[in-house]
Amino acid sequence: MIDDQLPYVIHPMRWEDVPAVMTIERESFPLPWSNYTYRHELTENTHSHYIVARPRAEASKRAWWRQFLWPASPAILGYGGFWLVADETHISTLAVAPQWRGHGLGELLLAAMIEQALGMKAIMATLEVRVSNTVAQRLYTKYGFVITGTRPRYYRDNDEDAHIMTVEAIASDGYTRQLAGLQAALQARLRSDGTERIGQKTTARL
Repeated sequence: MIDDQLPYVIHPMRWEDVPAVMTIERESFPLPWSNYTYRHELTENTHSHYIVARPRAEASKRAWWRQFLWPASPAILGYGGFWLVADETHISTLAVAPQWRGHGLGELLLAAMIEQALGMKAIMATLEVRVSNTVAQRLYTKYGFVITGTRPRYYRDNDEDAHIMTVEAIASDGYTRQLAGLQAALQARLRSDGTERIGQKTTARL
């Protein structure tokens, strides 16, 4: 569970968030999704679930007046999404704004998606990742994902292969204990360094 003392909050993605999400999308992927894709995912795909990460201070400022007037989304630092079909979770996207990478936000989003999927009775999780993206692979391995196959020439921008990474039993007692331990360590890290980063970075173009 996300600690309410963290300097970040996780919220469901809304249509109003998409312009800020698209900024990160274009900075993160050679073939970014379109506004139309996100519209479909948020309003038509009943299997999809998307979240965003914001600074807690920004989210708090919204509470008393932006609920009546929403000219723009509060700063979005990263986002993620998954599809849940039957009892299988497929993580479809995960990205963090470039200036916020390397400080645990991607891990926070991944852990939040796994926790949400568990609450929806998922029993396994899977994803695709570029074979060259060793940074992402290390994160997924940390959370129990293992390479179970390869999709040849999966990425259309350069015909790069994708590894299929899977956790077979996220609902098992062993995995939920592992997840809880990882979350506790991550939240301790975020509490210690996140407040300083927010003070430095909330004026960024996000």
